[in-house]
Amino acid sequence: MPMAGAEDGYDLWLRYRPVEGAPADAYRAQASRLVAGDATPTQAATRAELLRGLGGLFGAAPPLSETVADGAVVVGTPASSPVIAGLGLELDDLGRDGYLIRSVTVDGHAATVIAANDDIGALYGAFHFLRLLQTGQSLDRLDVREAPRVKLRVLNHWDNLDGHVERGYAGASIWGWHKLPDWRAPRYTDYARANASLGINGTVLNNVNADALSLTPMYLEKAAALADVFRPYGIRVYLSARFSAPIEIGGLETADPLDPRVRRWWRDKAEEIYRTIPDFGGFLVKANSEGQPGPQDYERSHADGANMLAEALAPHGGTVMWRAFVYSDEEPDDRAKQAYTEFVPHDGEFHDNVLVQVKNGPIDFQPREPFHPLFGAMPRTPLMMEFQITKEYLGFATHLVYLGPLFEEALAADTHVRGAGSTVAEVIDGSLHGYATTGMAGVANIGADRNWSGSHFDQANWYAYGRLAWNPGLDSRDIAGDWVRMTFSGDPGFVAAVVDMMMGSREAAVDYMTPLGLHHLMGRGHHYGPGPWVEGGPRADWTSVYYHRATRHGIGFDRTATGSNAVAQYAPPVAREFGDLDAVPEEFLLWFHHVPWDYRTQSGRPLWDELVHRYTRGVDYVRGMRETWDRLDGHVDAERHAQVAAFLAIQEKEAQWWRDASIAYFQSISGLPLPEGYATPRRSLEDYQSLEFPHAPGSGR
Repeated sequence: MPMAGAEDGYDLWLRYRPVEGAPADAYRAQASRLVAGDATPTQAATRAELLRGLGGLFGAAPPLSETVADGAVVVGTPASSPVIAGLGLELDDLGRDGYLIRSVTVDGHAATVIAANDDIGALYGAFHFLRLLQTGQSLDRLDVREAPRVKLRVLNHWDNLDGHVERGYAGASIWGWHKLPDWRAPRYTDYARANASLGINGTVLNNVNADALSLTPMYLEKAAALADVFRPYGIRVYLSARFSAPIEIGGLETADPLDPRVRRWWRDKAEEIYRTIPDFGGFLVKANSEGQPGPQDYERSHADGANMLAEALAPHGGTVMWRAFVYSDEEPDDRAKQAYTEFVPHDGEFHDNVLVQVKNGPIDFQPREPFHPLFGAMPRTPLMMEFQITKEYLGFATHLVYLGPLFEEALAADTHVRGAGSTVAEVIDGSLHGYATTGMAGVANIGADRNWSGSHFDQANWYAYGRLAWNPGLDSRDIAGDWVRMTFSGDPGFVAAVVDMMMGSREAAVDYMTPLGLHHLMGRGHHYGPGPWVEGGPRADWTSVYYHRATRHGIGFDRTATGSNAVAQYAPPVAREFGDLDAVPEEFLLWFHHVPWDYRTQSGRPLWDELVHRYTRGVDYVRGMRETWDRLDGHVDAERHAQVAAFLAIQEKEAQWWRDASIAYFQSISGLPLPEGYATPRRSLEDYQSLEFPHAPGSGR
């Protein structure tokens, strides 16, 4: 097999490398010319992408034409294309973003049409058509109808104005604020192309721990320059708004949302923003969480704060995305309950252009969490999902952890709020409660690294998020298969091996980090590496011991009726399952129950033995991934193969660290011997506890 040429990952899944052999001849015959206009910026972007893609796949771009012949690809809308207008296609149910890809006959000529109601839908359809080619699909008798199930499909960048990215593992911020608005780097266009290929239609430019300066005229001009680049690709710009901005940049002495002066300030600010960015999407807000200002500072509710901003944006069509990641200043009995406690009493009080943005689980992007109890609990308030694409708690950029199964697991979870089958996905897409506005957000893993995400396989998490934001019902294995074919190789043996590797990677990370429902066991502050011994400090719920509650007698957080009763926040069938020690899914055992070390698990092993087994199994899986990847040398260019191999070596070393440090600590608590056949930790507990990482990547400051 010839060695692939060197690549650096910049092209992502839009590589458009040549198709070879018989499939190439068939494709050329079915895409022999392109009928596509360029009267608008989006039409021009669509035509350019098709020429780029077809040219790369076929070795030369097909000629442009104004007439249809055999093998023509026709793209556009009834308004932009006489050919499409003449076909009388049924497009009404596709909305603005949907599209149709169909094999048709035009004046006796076999052709493929990519049709939509709006230019942006035609662009999305063009990317789908190119994906069919890249993944080796047949173009015979095409009849694809696609429309997004979620309206707002947004990336949240946790980028600060100084270029630092909070919890970002792909280098510095992608935004060159000090060079904007005058220098619009070509990378911004490629960013827009990549997102449009997934149907992502919004981006929040700045950190949820917002700086009020982002709302000043200087920075609004910079944001407007980015909006200009993104607009042809259907991407609207949003900003994280600091709730105390009226004080910090407005000269007021209060940010009380019921104060008429404050409300007027926000209305004026919204008008200023829309004069600068006419299609501005709206605000993302983190309020009264982790020290951020908010309406509770003035004894007002989250609804009061969100509605004030919603009223300012409403005349312009803007949206408020109000985060539900909150917890009170006082130490709670169970932090997992805080969001439900603060938001459910206000169900139905939020204005129509407010979405409450809820993390997938009730703590904070852990390797595994049960679904958040807010999903299904606020039928009169649109809730949008917040996933974390960047791997704050899952090994940073060096661990190969494919998040598609995590996303799918959360979306498929059954809330039971309207009987069996009332999934989280149906909450998010609005079908369960009839939400008119729907949304999904992903905390971006994009940065200044040449390969965008810090590691080649982390690109798959950006890709999987985008595909699931468009359709939350997709299968994560199918998504992985598409990504592998487009990113690396279409060789069936290679694809099967890599997809299998990816699909087990998240479960492996759970095993070597937080098996059986353990959670929040990472190092303090930087979240790098194991820290199950972390205790003390300003808040108990910022420590590990608060969550695992290990004693000589047992381990786990009792969230049943005899403990914090967090199970009561779920619908009764879910509460009964989670609260019953005999019925709770074993992956959530220690999330909901405090059990003795000799508790008999489903494998027949005592709990302590099962924990050791799972910690070890996780390390073994990573070792197996390394062996698999080594065998695939030659299917991938040497440059990318080498980086993945190096990162897998780091992952094995750090998985072993997690395993050994965790076992050493919990053995010191339980006093139990290791089960027969399992290796003792390589270092002492004191050695592991003495490690410090003041400059760990992604640490806040």
